[in-house]
Amino acid sequence: MAKTFRDWNLDQGMLLPPSVRDFVPAGHLAHFIRDLVSQELDLSAILGVYSEEKGYPPYHPVMMTALLLYSYCQGLYSSRRIAKACVERIDFMAVTALNQPDFRTVSDFRKRHLKALEGLFVQVLKLCQTAGLARLGHVALDGTKIKANASKHKAMSYGRMRTTEAALTQQVRGWLAHAEREDAAEDHRFHEATGEELPDWVAHKQQRLEQIRAARLALEAEARAADGRTQPSDDDPPPPPTRADGTPKDTAQRNFTDPDSRILKTKDGFVQGYNAQIAGDANYQIIVAQHLNAHATDAPQLPGMLHRIKQNTGRQAQELSADAGYCSEANLKTLKRHHIQGYVATGWVRHGTPSPEVRSRSPLVQAMHRKLRQGGWKSRYRLRKQVVEPVFGQIKHARGFR
Repeated sequence: MAKTFRDWNLDQGMLLPPSVRDFVPAGHLAHFIRDLVSQELDLSAILGVYSEEKGYPPYHPVMMTALLLYSYCQGLYSSRRIAKACVERIDFMAVTALNQPDFRTVSDFRKRHLKALEGLFVQVLKLCQTAGLARLGHVALDGTKIKANASKHKAMSYGRMRTTEAALTQQVRGWLAHAEREDAAEDHRFHEATGEELPDWVAHKQQRLEQIRAARLALEAEARAADGRTQPSDDDPPPPPTRADGTPKDTAQRNFTDPDSRILKTKDGFVQGYNAQIAGDANYQIIVAQHLNAHATDAPQLPGMLHRIKQNTGRQAQELSADAGYCSEANLKTLKRHHIQGYVATGWVRHGTPSPEVRSRSPLVQAMHRKLRQGGWKSRYRLRKQVVEPVFGQIKHARGFR
């Protein structure tokens, strides 16, 4: 007797139309994100932009917002990959209700509403607070280097800019003179040359000269601005190294693709990128504050991150732990001024070795060193690694955002 199998007929039509709510199980993340965005978040900043009645109706902004958030939760950041998932994946169809926006629509929506989308972070954080997921009893602070969408080989130092600009200027002048002679000869020969357009072989050198000149002027402007700025904030780009006369040093660099990024040192070498700061709550590793900058060091970021914790949550953390990169007299004074119980490492310690003596003359650093040593393996500082480092692991490894 032959085995009976379930029917598999690709041409069989459906008697009743399917519901997108049945595409994935009831407890699926797609349902959670879609319902959260449509029922809980205030999207008035996005919806208020659409006031024009003319033209073909656009995709619903609430659906597009839910699509972006769900895509990011799935580790999809490219607009092309998001558009492809809307066609191929049923979990995305459960979010979009079978709508299939193309990649340009996804990209344009993200760019158009970037500021409003950033504001959703605070709304989601307040929902986490209401649910008891972020209590601010202990907050751990850390930073990580994120690669910019630019190559470090597209950066040039100020010294090389000046020499290259001079060489290119001389080269382009020679080409222009050659082009003028060639135009004059062709005009005499053909009687129809305009003399206004450069040959194709000149154009790319001319464009490179313009790029280098603009980058050099920008570095000089940054140096002048930094010279007149008494108290730079962590939002300000790191100023280029300058000479006594206020001009940039030859080592000052600028990237042609992404001028806001900087060459930063990591454990794996140098990258063209940014320094991402995150403060995570110890209860459920909820991010309570975040900031992106191009500074190479972490220490200047602590005061700004404390301000963002208070701004985002409405109250300040009771305890804060951070690694040795944040240890300074100024930062320990800031923690004391905000009545925050600080646990900040005073030096780098190799695993399995005893903590070395502190060489700093700062009394606050010395006191912090004694505090951590007295706490031993029970010290609250030990929470730092298990709170904030897994958050970076989720972002960079699990979701592939590096």
